[in-house]
Amino acid sequence: MTEAPDKGREDAEPPGPAVAMTAPQVDAWFVREILPLEAALMHFLLRSRRSSSEADDLRQEVYVRVYEAARQKIPHPAKPFLFAVARNLLVDRVRHEQVVAIETVADVDTLAVAIDEPGPDRSVIARQELRRLEAAIARLPRRCRQVVVLSRIEGLSRREIAARLGIGEATVSTHLTEGMYQLAKLLYGEPHTQGGKP
Repeated sequence: MTEAPDKGREDAEPPGPAVAMTAPQVDAWFVREILPLEAALMHFLLRSRRSSSEADDLRQEVYVRVYEAARQKIPHPAKPFLFAVARNLLVDRVRHEQVVAIETVADVDTLAVAIDEPGPDRSVIARQELRRLEAAIARLPRRCRQVVVLSRIEGLSRREIAARLGIGEATVSTHLTEGMYQLAKLLYGEPHTQGGKP
């Protein structure tokens, strides 16, 4: 089968955005540009692990979206636009399939599911550990304390800490290493190493 030459194709180009398209013009464009791509579109939809009937439904939805868009302005070139619409529709479907209905989680109490809330004993232990940590941080040298708090509590990067404190990044690393070592020593005692050397 030979392809028909693109004779008269220039006349078939869509008008500029200021010109409104009539329904017959959109219909002609759709038949000429979109319908010949149906086999490739179906192959694309079936490759996304959809059943044949679901792919048929998706194809129709793609056609509706493309046609509605073309009524506003004819997309050019048509093929990339068609497949972009198909891809976006597939993404929308996947998102929709992952949505949980609000009714299923509206009343958690009726599900009688054990919620992982700490008991009073765990809360007391956690508060005690937090107080120990606060006391240990307070005992650090001033610059080490600043670097540890900015890094581990506020989550700043070494570069951000260096800029804030007006020191070099290597100095930040030194203070952070020393501060963490001192915290471990204060919280857990002397580090145990082989041969008695730290």
